[in-house]
Amino acid sequence: MTAAHLIAFDADDTLWPNQPHFDQVEARLFEIMAHCGDAAHISTHLNATQRRNMQLFGYGAKSFMLSMIETAIQLTSGAVTGHDIQQILDMGKDLLRYPIEPLPGVVEVLTELRRRGHRLMLLTKGDLFDQESKIARSGLGELFDHVEVVSEKDEATYRRLLARYNATKEKFVMIGNSLKSDILPVAKLGFRAVHVPYHANWIFEHVDPALLEDVSFHTVRDVRELLEYLG
Repeated sequence: MTAAHLIAFDADDTLWPNQPHFDQVEARLFEIMAHCGDAAHISTHLNATQRRNMQLFGYGAKSFMLSMIETAIQLTSGAVTGHDIQQILDMGKDLLRYPIEPLPGVVEVLTELRRRGHRLMLLTKGDLFDQESKIARSGLGELFDHVEVVSEKDEATYRRLLARYNATKEKFVMIGNSLKSDILPVAKLGFRAVHVPYHANWIFEHVDPALLEDVSFHTVRDVRELLEYLG
């Protein structure tokens, strides 16, 4: 494969773990609200609330925290206690400050790609303050030439960014764990995309397999395989 001029990496669950922290908080919410029903019942309400709120609050820990509080209010018909609300707030705050540890091989790969002369971009979506804080806590910021935090990763966003950086189909590649956000929109635009699967996936990042049938992209099982793929 011809060496890429600009290599873009997703952040959450590509460079460092993220979804497992949210899964742990969600499991704790099920315990707090157990008197309102089982986990499946609470999860259904929480997911519906998140889907509505994403249009207003976007993505990230703050949006998730507000959706958990709203879910608790709805499930209890407004009778949720101040103590339970405080527990949810504390869990949300923990999501905003958990230690960031790069996934295995990430530092090695980024360092080597820089040594080879590639320009690296960190391209993530979500709350600006939250994402900037995670980048700082990760210690990876200095390895990137460019950092872009966007509210959504869709074709329109990629088209705008690709034009801004004068990216060509021969000299750009997007790498990430999300088929919906990192792979599908890039590949549909005719640019190269590399999928690095992660064991934990957010329900709102799931993609109908039918949408991928005629889409061309590459998959690696370990981020370290990128070094061979990128040549």
